[in-house]
Amino acid sequence: MSKANVKKRPAQAEHAALSAKKKIKAADEVLVKVKALAKRVREDPILSRTLSSLQLPHSCREVVDKNADSVLDEVESAIYQVAQQILNGEGFSYGIPSRAKGNQMYIPELDRIVLKDSKSQRPFASTSTCRKAVITTRILQLIHELCLKRIHVTKRDLFYTDVKLFEEQGNSDSTLDDVACLLGCTRSSLHVVASEKGVVVGRLTFREDGDLIDCQRMGVGGKAIPPNVDKVDSIQSDALFILLVEKDAAFMRLAEDRFYNTYPCIILTAKGQPDVASRLFLRKLKDTLKIPVLALVDSDPYGLKILSVYMKGSMNMSYDSSNLTTPDIKWLGVRPSDLDRFNIPEQCRLPMTEEDMKTGKRLMEEDFVKANPEWIKELEIMVQSKVKAEIQALSSFGFQYLSQVYLPLKLQEGDWI
Repeated sequence: MSKANVKKRPAQAEHAALSAKKKIKAADEVLVKVKALAKRVREDPILSRTLSSLQLPHSCREVVDKNADSVLDEVESAIYQVAQQILNGEGFSYGIPSRAKGNQMYIPELDRIVLKDSKSQRPFASTSTCRKAVITTRILQLIHELCLKRIHVTKRDLFYTDVKLFEEQGNSDSTLDDVACLLGCTRSSLHVVASEKGVVVGRLTFREDGDLIDCQRMGVGGKAIPPNVDKVDSIQSDALFILLVEKDAAFMRLAEDRFYNTYPCIILTAKGQPDVASRLFLRKLKDTLKIPVLALVDSDPYGLKILSVYMKGSMNMSYDSSNLTTPDIKWLGVRPSDLDRFNIPEQCRLPMTEEDMKTGKRLMEEDFVKANPEWIKELEIMVQSKVKAEIQALSSFGFQYLSQVYLPLKLQEGDWI
């Protein structure tokens, strides 16, 4: 490539950025298509559909929120059955609902992954499952104590109650999910929460355990999403949409630019892979406010995987997908087709690794991706071009290009899928 061409490329990109900025209209005109989308969301019945209403040929398992007394009853019932087995001379075993991939299925009508009702036995008398049976019993004991005392602890606290038995936190975490399945309740019903991770800012007020929180007065860092979302109520907002952002850096840029003042919205991020509290909080906002959710993620397979966890659920927690998923999130950007459309400079486009390519191809085989032809089209562009880009690539046109040009233009054109 000649030196003249190298110089021409940045000049062309700068001209394209200037042209894009000139297309942006007044804020009210930018939001016309967002308002139309919000009206459709209010009329969409998808959130009211349930597994039982679909009459599926497969029996599926879903958990529900239970209060402390109900969880105590379930724990005591489980231990009573164990005692009965021992008194009968049978040893004891737990019938744990299987969370393996083969026991999960995507339900298009609900647009999420659910858990089928298959169980696997966890006998104490077997050398392969003896330790798991002991860990399960210990977790049941700890849950019983928490519910009796009406207190909440983090998953890390739970691990440190018996480090010698658990050995690593992954063992106590996975057994906690097994116990939630066994007892038929959500993980938050067990009084065990994850540490704070996600943050929110913008046109939103709510009460947290009685205290009034105004998310417009939380500075650039935003308000930490409470680990115990059950204590959040009195949610109020005049926002037209929720902007779900993958990364903390993009969140900070939008918060500092007060993007939500010009374009009334709530901005939320879990700073990467979403935690349970952020997913519960997002679902609660969508249920309460009935406004659309637009997602801003990296143009790479992992950005899409993160988005899919919010939308369809994760394999590990498919048993609680009815509470943890937010259906019909719109993919606003950054999409693979945006790289050429917005003339992202070549030096800001990163080559996809072999692992990236495998992840992208695996995503194209997922049922929930196949259900959306527009997603397939974008993934094909990504895999064929073999390039990816981060949200921060937009900063090549200026630090405020994201908030002042890219997002307003996407909103104005209704460019989401």
